[in-house]
Amino acid sequence: NAAFCVGVSCEGLGESVTSQYGTMLQAMSPLFGIDVNDGDTAAACVDNASAAVARMITTSPSSVPLAQVLPVLLKVLPLKNDMTENETVYNCLFGMLEKNQPDLIANKLELSRVFAEAASEASKVDDDLKEKLKLALQSLH
Repeated sequence: NAAFCVGVSCEGLGESVTSQYGTMLQAMSPLFGIDVNDGDTAAACVDNASAAVARMITTSPSSVPLAQVLPVLLKVLPLKNDMTENETVYNCLFGMLEKNQPDLIANKLELSRVFAEAASEASKVDDDLKEKLKLALQSLH
């Protein structure tokens, strides 16, 4: 829940907290090392941290060290437990993809894996978002 609060705070407070992004990212960093196979609570922690980072990127991409953050974020996607955060995470990635954000394009293979898994039949992602993911996946090839 703390990671969720960080993300929502960054989203709501906007540019006024970007100077603290480095500290926030460091504080959330251990959450990305949690084994999501340790149960729903563990998976929810990682999902909330992922959504928090997506909110930070969406709010102020220039305040996030994307070259370091994106590989870590993509590695834990797609979300495993908190499906309510799918829109936040994937809209962030779609936005960067539309802008051909260089650090995201540098992780094109991992991004393709994430989109393919999230758009698969077995995925818990809602159907509308699956369609957007499939279109985005086509644009990567």
